[in-house]
Amino acid sequence: MREEGLISRAQNTWCPGCGNFAIQHAFKNAILELGSEGLSLDEVVLVTGIGCHAKMADYFNLNSVYAIHGRAVPAAAGLKIADPNLKVICCVGDGDAYAEGLDHLLFAAKRNMDMTIIVHNNRVYGLTTGQYTPTSPLGFRGKSTPTGTAEPPFNPIALMLNAGASFVARGYTRRQDQLRWMIKEAIMHRGLSFIDVLQICATFFDPHEVYDRMVYEPEGHDRSSIESAMRLASEWDYNSESRIPIGLFFQGERPVFEDRFRGVRPDIPSRENKIGMFLEGRR
Repeated sequence: MREEGLISRAQNTWCPGCGNFAIQHAFKNAILELGSEGLSLDEVVLVTGIGCHAKMADYFNLNSVYAIHGRAVPAAAGLKIADPNLKVICCVGDGDAYAEGLDHLLFAAKRNMDMTIIVHNNRVYGLTTGQYTPTSPLGFRGKSTPTGTAEPPFNPIALMLNAGASFVARGYTRRQDQLRWMIKEAIMHRGLSFIDVLQICATFFDPHEVYDRMVYEPEGHDRSSIESAMRLASEWDYNSESRIPIGLFFQGERPVFEDRFRGVRPDIPSRENKIGMFLEGRR
């Protein structure tokens, strides 16, 4: 498929300068590369939550599902269990995933669901005009906290490593080549792939000067080591202006939930058997 066939004709309504444009661009190029390498786009499903990020479902000519706020991950998990042949990609926001949907995110990692989760992390509720999220910095002044937040952010990289995700990465929208590569690798990884993408909200929170100064790509990091990944994850706590490592923190192999599930529920028919049962019922 060419670019003009992948991008829909829906009017784009993101604010000028929004970091979602860069994520859309990297995602588009990753999908086009995978398509040119033989991946059938009919087998790709894009699931989004509620928030500015969710318009990704409108802007691509892909099979897509809108889920309610915080519930994109279980919707994606249900699709994957129903048809393990699908490449299920879940785009969520930081509020969507780390607040309302945190329990679902953690259980997807614990189970090692074979799907990809891309978090559009602008560290603010942009669609609802600037409330703080679980990754907003301490003291963040927004519509819901005019005098500043009283709680520090948590570290989703460390959280997902501890929860059991088998592919954990952090990207930055101003590092397009790396972000495209990570999205492509995540989609093809067998297991729970998680990418936390640092982006700006051009209207309510724009830390690009800090990101531009502080992000770096570590050298010599052992991507197969949880211990090494945890040390790297602890370098930045989403609050300080310390150096911010980006890239692939960890990639490993673990049994995926879908295989275990079919092992304990062999009565669930395979995709081929479903088609045969359907045709048999039509006779």
